[in-house]
Amino acid sequence: QAQLVESGGGLVQAGGSLRLSCAASGGTFNWKIVGWFRQAPGQEREFVSATHWSGGVTDYADSVKGRFTISRDNARNTVYLQMNSLKPEDTAVYYCATTRALSRMTTQANGFDSWGQGTQVTVSS
Repeated sequence: QAQLVESGGGLVQAGGSLRLSCAASGGTFNWKIVGWFRQAPGQEREFVSATHWSGGVTDYADSVKGRFTISRDNARNTVYLQMNSLKPEDTAVYYCATTRALSRMTTQANGFDSWGQGTQVTVSS
């Protein structure tokens, strides 16, 4: 089972940008769905974006469409989440997650069985 390592979080002003990275250490993303979720204090974990590693299919939450872009680097076995036009309501801990191999595209957290430790994103107004 690959360990997922997130990076790239930080403090940014509203309107700014950040790029999160999710690397698979000791494994690969082959044939898996790779997703990003976020959880703000006192709120449930919510879907942000996901991509099928092999097929290129992507999905986004309505709240981030047009602002966030998910991409992958096959050579580095890394998935990125480019976040532009950030808003204070984007403040949360962002988690990378993967499904089992050959899973169907899903946006449900319970469909993902491996999670990273999370990276904090704070957007100031």
